[in-house]
Formats: sequence, C-alpha cells, structure tokens
Amino acid sequence: MQNLGLNEIREKYLSFFESKDHLRMPSFSLIPESDASLLLINSGMAPLKPYFSGQAVPPAKRVTTCQKCVRVIDIDRVGKTDRHCTFFEMLGHFSFGDYFKREAIAWTWEFFTKVMGIDPAKLYCSVYIEDDEAWDIWTKEIGVPESHMVRLGKEDNFWDIGSGPCGPCSEIYFDRGPENGCGKPDCAPGCDCDRFVEVGNNVFTQFNNDGAGNYTPLAQKNIDFGMGLERLACVVQGVANVFEVDSITRIRRQVSALSGVEYGSSARSDVSLRIVTDHIRSTTMLVCDGVLPSNEGRGYVLRRLLRRAARHGRLLGIKEPFLAKLCQTVIEESGGAYPDLVRKRDFITRVIGHEEEKFSLTIDAGSRLLAEEIGRTVESVASVLDGATAFKLYDTFGFPLELTLEVLSENGLTLDQGGFDSQMKAQRERARSARAALGDMSWQSLDLGIDKEKKTLFTGYAPRPEKAEVWAAIADGNNLTVVLDKTPFYAESGGQTADRGRIYNDMFEMRVTDVRKTGDGKYLHIGEALSGEISAGDSVTAEIDISRRAATARAHSATHLLQKALRDVLGNHVEQAGSLVEPDNLRFDFTHFSALTAEEIARVNRIVNEKILAGLDVTVREMRLEEAKEQGATALFGEKYGETVRTVRMGDYSFELCGGTHLVNTALAGAFHFRSEASVASGVRRIEAVTGFALLEKLEDAQRALHLAAETLKTSPSELEARLEAHVNAAKDVQRELMKYKAVAARAEADRTAAAPRAVNGVSVVTGASADWDAEALRTMGDYLRDKNPDMVAVLAALDGDKITFLAVCGARALSKGAHAGNIIKAVSKACGGSGGGKPDSAMGGGRDAKLLESALALVEGLVEQTVKA
Repeated sequence: MQNLGLNEIREKYLSFFESKDHLRMPSFSLIPESDASLLLINSGMAPLKPYFSGQAVPPAKRVTTCQKCVRVIDIDRVGKTDRHCTFFEMLGHFSFGDYFKREAIAWTWEFFTKVMGIDPAKLYCSVYIEDDEAWDIWTKEIGVPESHMVRLGKEDNFWDIGSGPCGPCSEIYFDRGPENGCGKPDCAPGCDCDRFVEVGNNVFTQFNNDGAGNYTPLAQKNIDFGMGLERLACVVQGVANVFEVDSITRIRRQVSALSGVEYGSSARSDVSLRIVTDHIRSTTMLVCDGVLPSNEGRGYVLRRLLRRAARHGRLLGIKEPFLAKLCQTVIEESGGAYPDLVRKRDFITRVIGHEEEKFSLTIDAGSRLLAEEIGRTVESVASVLDGATAFKLYDTFGFPLELTLEVLSENGLTLDQGGFDSQMKAQRERARSARAALGDMSWQSLDLGIDKEKKTLFTGYAPRPEKAEVWAAIADGNNLTVVLDKTPFYAESGGQTADRGRIYNDMFEMRVTDVRKTGDGKYLHIGEALSGEISAGDSVTAEIDISRRAATARAHSATHLLQKALRDVLGNHVEQAGSLVEPDNLRFDFTHFSALTAEEIARVNRIVNEKILAGLDVTVREMRLEEAKEQGATALFGEKYGETVRTVRMGDYSFELCGGTHLVNTALAGAFHFRSEASVASGVRRIEAVTGFALLEKLEDAQRALHLAAETLKTSPSELEARLEAHVNAAKDVQRELMKYKAVAARAEADRTAAAPRAVNGVSVVTGASADWDAEALRTMGDYLRDKNPDMVAVLAALDGDKITFLAVCGARALSKGAHAGNIIKAVSKACGGSGGGKPDSAMGGGRDAKLLESALALVEGLVEQTVKA
C-alpha cells in the first residue's frame, strides 16, 4: 500500500472519480437544507436526497463528494472504542440514472487496488443473497475468488426504508488478519469481530417498494457508494484506530501538549484525550457552518460537545480555557480541503472561546455541587440522583443533561429521569406562557387549485405597473388573497419586508398590504378589497407603492454597507445572523461577543455615511455561484442559492449575494444613523438604524427637544450646554449643603435616641425606630454612636409601611467584651420575618412585619446579656 496521509487519500479519491467523468462537488453544509427530518447531515447521501427522489435535478448524472458529517447517537462510546467519532468524512460517488453495477464495481476495485495499492488478497466482498448479477461481476469479470466472496441476507445487504426506491448492497471488507479475529472456523465478512473491516459500500438502487413488500424495477437505476475517509486511512496507514490517523494524531498530540498528559499513560486519560480530540473536530466544523451554541436543536448539540470537551480537558489537568487554541490545529489540518475554515478562523475561535469561557465560570461550582450530591446519595445507600439536582445543574450551571449522566455513570449511579423531565416541563410551560402574548405569526398554506408547476414571474426589479392575469382569488369577507401570473410586488424574503400597493382594473380595486411566496413559487397578494369583485382569468394591473419601495431600498443598501463596515472595524468574525429591512428602518443581527464601544459605533457610523456620500454606483449582475465566491461575494442570511446567483456590488466596497431590491447609487440613501446596539443572544448583537426620511424625522425630533430644553432654561440652543453645566453644578452645591444638614440632623437624632442608654454587663444598649429615618440616616447615626461611645451597642430601625430596615453597631470596647452586630441583626431581623447579617462592628438587615418591631427590639438586651462578658 502507498504511504498516504488522510488529506492525500481524500484528494486521490475525488481526482480518480473526476477522471471517470464525475462532477466533483464541494461538501454541503452540516446544516440540512430543506430537510426537516435531519438535525445535522449524518451521511454522504443525505444532502443528495432531492436528486435521488426526483425533487431536484442534479447538476450532473455522475457526482463525487467528500461530505462532512456529524453523528452524536453514539457519543457515549466516543473515546472508549477504536472507531466511534462524532465527526467524520464520507467519500462518495453517485450515478443518477447513468452507469450501474458493472462500472460501479469495476471502479471501486480499481480505486482500492490500483490507486490505494491495497493487496487484493486482503480484500473481501459481500453481495445480497439473491444478487447473482453482482456476484458474477465480482467473480467472473473482476476476478475475485469465490473464497473471498460472501452472500448476506436482507438485514445486512439490502437498503430499504419501507417504501420508495431501494436495492441490494455490495460491501468491500479489508482483512486485518486472524490475530484480530474471533478464532471461529466460520469467521468471515459480516462477523461481529474486528478482523474484517468494512471500508466501502455500493448501494444499487434498482427497485421500488410499494410499502406492502412488493418490489418492481425502477426505470432509472442509481448508484450510491459511501466510504468513511477516516476508516480507509486506518487501513492505508496500517493503524489500529482513527485516533492514530496522521492528521487526527496531530490534534491529539496538541491536546497532550496542552495538558502534559501523554497518550498511553493510562486507560482513563486516553479516553479523555480521545474525547477532546474528536469533539474539537466536530465543534470547529459546526461553528464554521454557522451553528451557534444554544439550548435547542443543533445549537444544543454544539454546546453539549463543547462543554463535554471542556470537562474532559479539566480531567486532564487543563485549568485555563484551551479549546480556542486547539481548534487552530483542526483548521491547519483541514483548511486545505475546507477553505471556509481558514476564511472564518477568527469567527470560529471567538465562538468556541466565548462558549468555553462562559462554561468555565460555572463548571467548578457545578462540579462541586454534583460531587456533593453524589456523596450524599452514596452515603444514603441510594443509587439514584434526584431530578431536581440535575435540572439545577442544567439550568443554573450550564451542564448538559448528558454530561451529568456521564458523571453519574462513572460513579455507578443513575438519574431520576422523571424528576428531571417534570422540572423541564414546568420551565417550558413558563416559557410558553410568556410567549403567548406575542401571538401567532404563522400564515396558513392555501389550496389554490393551481397547477403546481406554475410559478409567478417576478418583474419588480425595475418597478412599474404590470399587466397580469389572475390565477386565483380567495375572499374572506373584505380580506382577499390574489395570485397573479406575474407581479412587480416583492414578497417578504431574506429579511426584506414585502411591497405594498394596489391591484385594479375598471371594475375592481384592492389594497395590497402583504405579499408571501409559497414553496412552489406562487406569490400571494394579501390585502383588502376596496371595490368590485375579481375572479380567475381576469386581467388586472398590479402597481406597487413606489415611495415605500424606495424607502425600503435605502434601508437595504445601507444594510450591505453596515455589514462591510462592521467587518472592517470589528474583524472578519462578523457574520450576519438575521436582518429586517423596512422602509428607512433596518435591524441587523451579527456575530460578536461584546458590546460595541462608543468609539466603535462612531467609526462604523462614519464609514457607512462616507460610503453613502461617496455616491457609489450599485450594480446588479447574475453569475455562477462559484464565480461569485471566487470574486469574494458574501452571502446574506436566509438566502438559498442555486447555480446562478444575483450579486449586488457597491463600488469597490461591498459585494454581496442578494435577491432583494436596492438603490442605483448609495447617495440616494441620504444618510445613516444608529438608533441602538444590544445583545439578543449569546454571541449575537443587534443594531437598529435609520436612513432617509426616518433619519430626517429623528433629527427634527431632536431639534424640537433641543429648542424646548433651551426655552425651559431661558437660553439659546448654542448656549444650552453651558447653562446645563451651571445648573448641574448649582444642584451639586445644594445637594452637598443638604447632606451636611442631614448629617447634623442625624447626629442630633442619635444623641436624642441615646440620651438614656441601658447598662447591660458593662455596655450601653440603645434601641430606637422612626418612620422619618431612611437607610442613609441609619448609617450616619450608627457611625456617630459607635465612634462617640466605645461601650455602645445600638440597634436602630427605619420604617416604610410594613417594610423595616435595621442597623446594628458595636463600639470598640463592646466588641472586646463579645458583642457582635452581625449576630444581633440576624436575630432581630428574623423576629420580624426577615433576614440580615454583617460584620461584628456594623450590620444591616430587613424585616417584613412592622407589628413585630417592638417585640424584636425588646430582644436586644437579652442578646447582649448572653454574649457580653461583664
């Protein structure tokens, strides 16, 4: 066999099938597109399902890919076995109605034996028990001896999901030698031992299952070949497990370097080294593809992986955050195959670093709590941890449930899952109740009675009234939904709100207030009928509100300038995470991990306005997606792109993929101004801003407020700042004088209250209460009494309705005799239904029941008598 690295194997495979006229396609994102059945892409075929099902036309009849995959179903086995990983790469070649078994089998064999140089004597093949065609191709045409062939049943060698396309499989196995086998005489491919390792699988999709077990031949037969890159690398490199493959080994060695723990030093530390190595590969790839940590869906998968890796780093002795450093090694190892890793390096490290830092704030406290609860459980001779504790770890300390379960398993315990589930259900009910006030923003799909192949033609990039034919009209009172064959109305998409306007003819008029686009390309014009009636087949004119469209375009073009300015000021980690574009108003969500400073806001604001005033021409052009990416185009949030894309370029500054409506020159935006900047989620910030007339209105409002303030202070706007400063200084002088008066009054009140102290074991005890005192007065009085009389023990109370604020002070000699203000205040506050405490010389507390105040103060002498030595 050739001595090849993992990256070399990937390239040799893809190049080989390119030589067989296959189109090399880049890996799809780990985030499935239009596939609600999957949380994350978990196989090479998964993103190609629309091509196999006929829902989409493949870009070529022969395709080859190396697909990134994440699978967490066996996460608890990662690190404990030689082959389980959460991240892996699947090599694949596919035929959509082109070649079939003969070519698929021949090329598979050629790749293994000629390109990889694997000894044919080490290879075994399986076929479905009834697939004589595949058996004959392997044995008679390829020349594989029957001693290296095996027939397997439907459970092993027939791909079928119950209904739809299906077919037999043919797997290729590598023989690791009898020393790795079970020793049984019938040991062969399909055995559960580790001798025969499956390295590739051809699926021959040639039948259709009607769901009742009846199989009929497909008119179009397909090939689906899949092979794990890491597993093939194990074979080619002659290593026992995936963690010894060259590129993965380099990541593992970096974990050892950071922890000071050598691989092989102990079985326990090896598990942690493997887990961190695997999980940093998964998390780096997930973040690169746009997954952000959260408590739901794929974001929760990412958070779980990151926090599990962080915990195992702690078990290895790594005390400081380290995952952001470690992901750099992943980027170095895989950046050649996946260029986005390099392009998004800053963003990836920031997301991973921020999440680990958040978890590091709570992991130690959470670990201590869990250890304490495990200790109590064991001491009570129980084996089940209560669900409330697990929920507290999840909700307060950020421990994914699976992490708690893992620690419990390490200690031989289980969890009261029902208790945890009930706590989680209660929390979700609270959240659901809170969301109820927001209303239901969904809209119902309609049975329009129109051919599904028909699509509304959008003609609105050059907005002008459009003559159109009515395809459908659905009325509900005065509310009306109309579908046209073509329309100038922009439907809500990519964050841009829909156009408004009217649809009319001589006998009918409606006001259009919203436009939605259905999944099959029809535009729903939603609004109110103003006069007349309309029906399918009628001719109408569709006319948008031009001024509103212009205002929306101002905001949309400014959004493009804003994103570029944010990247210029903050860094390339800035990625769009959401947007809303309305007439002269915009909202832009983006990835960043701290609030923008006043200086950063000013710089971004200035850059956007400079580009507006520069009068940059806005050019729109359609081009191939790959060409747009090569030229540096940035994709905007929420857009789905085909082979041909629409690009929007603003001078030589901004270049985006976008299907929205824009200005022809940036100068038409007028100006741009921030309204607010805030956090909306972990690692996501939100900017709201205005352009055009909305900014003009904002300036006019500010001008009115300025003149009103000047008029109130009897000055001019130009002198307002000086007049305000003079007023503020005068107010500070008055405040200082008032504080002096209050201090004098408080000391006088203190002298009056302490006029007749009670002697208890050689100290002077004073108590008092008043509704005229506040907390500040109590502190002044207390400090005065404590400093004036070293033998003083004073307890004072300020009343505000039923609410009580307590203060206790003890002088120096009273302290030396055993007096303790904190203990006194704790008892007195408790007697009034409250709590408190503090230092020996000064303490504060609170009470909730003023009716108990007198009896609470009566306790003071007894408390002093118990603690003060005569």
